[in-house]
Amino acid sequence: MHYNITINGRVQGVFYRASTQKKAKELGITGGVKNQPDGSVYVEAEGSEDQLNALVEWCKSGPSTAKVDKVAVEKANETKGFDDFEVWR
Repeated sequence: MHYNITINGRVQGVFYRASTQKKAKELGITGGVKNQPDGSVYVEAEGSEDQLNALVEWCKSGPSTAKVDKVAVEKANETKGFDDFEVWR
């Protein structure tokens, strides 16, 4: 499965991307995470539904330095076949 996840709140400059990468790797998820110009963080993640739902739950709080206001999830039908989980610039 493939999820596109957008996280809003105080999520930039608080190690959100690096923490997301660590959590995704713990869960066995592939994809990537990047900061958006509007201050949000965007994640593309692939794995089983259980893995992805666990990541979404984690995203709702994120690292202790973050303050998450909203998490939006879009489920995509097609996967992209990522090899790893990366922090995208």
